[in-house]
Amino acid sequence: MVSIMQIDALGKRYGLLPSQVLRQADTFDIYILDAALSYEHYYQQKQNNKQFVPDLTEEELLEIYNKGKANEDKVGDKK
Repeated sequence: MVSIMQIDALGKRYGLLPSQVLRQADTFDIYILDAALSYEHYYQQKQNNKQFVPDLTEEELLEIYNKGKANEDKVGDKK
């Protein structure tokens, strides 16, 4: 479903039909689209004075970091 939405977003943004996006777009286009949409969302949230950073405690942040680090270590061990 995500890829369909990305094709739609690329088509809307650049005025292309979905079939044109499928023929012409590559992963770099998806990367740029993701960055642009993320920044637009951030900017809109900032303009509306909405909190765009999750309100997490130090313990919750440390837990998220440790989970990510553990996953990174597992991937590194497989190489």
